[in-house]
Amino acid sequence: MQFLFDRINEFKKIKPFTKHEQLVNAITTSIESKELKRGDRLPSINKMVSEVGFARKTIVKAYEDLKGKGIVESKNFKGYYIADINTKTKLRVALVLYALHTFQEDFYNAFREELGKDYIINVFFHHNNIETFKNIFTRITGRYGMYVVAPIQTPDVKPILEQFPEEKLLIVDRHINLSKKYSYIAQEFENSTYNQLLKLVDDIKKYNEFVLFYRSDSDYPEGVLNAFKRFVKEFDIKFSIKRKYKAGSIAKDKLYFFISDSFLWELLKDSKHKNYVLGDDFGVLAHNDNVIKEIIFGGVTTISTDFKKMAIESANFVKLRKETYKILPSELIKRNSL
Repeated sequence: MQFLFDRINEFKKIKPFTKHEQLVNAITTSIESKELKRGDRLPSINKMVSEVGFARKTIVKAYEDLKGKGIVESKNFKGYYIADINTKTKLRVALVLYALHTFQEDFYNAFREELGKDYIINVFFHHNNIETFKNIFTRITGRYGMYVVAPIQTPDVKPILEQFPEEKLLIVDRHINLSKKYSYIAQEFENSTYNQLLKLVDDIKKYNEFVLFYRSDSDYPEGVLNAFKRFVKEFDIKFSIKRKYKAGSIAKDKLYFFISDSFLWELLKDSKHKNYVLGDDFGVLAHNDNVIKEIIFGGVTTISTDFKKMAIESANFVKLRKETYKILPSELIKRNSL
């Protein structure tokens, strides 16, 4: 592969380029000139050291950066190979989310738009299942230049995440305490939810009962449950907490608080069958806003963070690699349902 060494020597003459840039540019230029093709094996680290004279860590960094763009892949004990000939890709990003909820779809769309077409984004869903989470990271570790992760809030995920360099990992949506100083753009649930409920005290007291649907075995934030309990106790409000909505159980003069959209749609369907009027005969409050809640039945009141803002700030972290430590507040969006 003498042509590659010759090209590296050509880039050595361009003084503004660092040694790392010389290596990366030599490889990408060789791909663009079709001297290197998909599947071709690159020189080993030892061979590059002896032929080019650069330090091992410089060559490893160049290969790893090209791996992050998806241009190069490494195979255990077999070296580095050309995986993709699209040299315009800036970075391959692994986006690991809970599930394809509507609000997480909003996050993805804003994230995709803000990054632009030169970034490759692969999306994975762990569904709050630790085994699924582990399997995802078994498959993707070392294959991406950046990992944007909505973690499961359990100690089991810490060693999985802490294997990554700080500049390659961004925690989003749910915050988790890690030993390293990883960047995060996340929500805070307990105080944010409680503070928004305070704004609704008079509205909530109009109803005979305040009903929260909450499942501890799902990805529901525990902070929402804690805020609800604290609120109803402080204001002496009659309440109940149910695991799920039972079809046909809708009743007048109750206020229903949903975290799951699927339960919300079931209740609204029942209200239509019984000719109950949302906001008059019964009330609805929901977590996590989206465009459907804005328009359906005249609008559903929500307590929600701004997922598009979270996505845009996450994309900027990917592009700029600037340390970010943000907790985004939840806001009350009051509509016709109360």
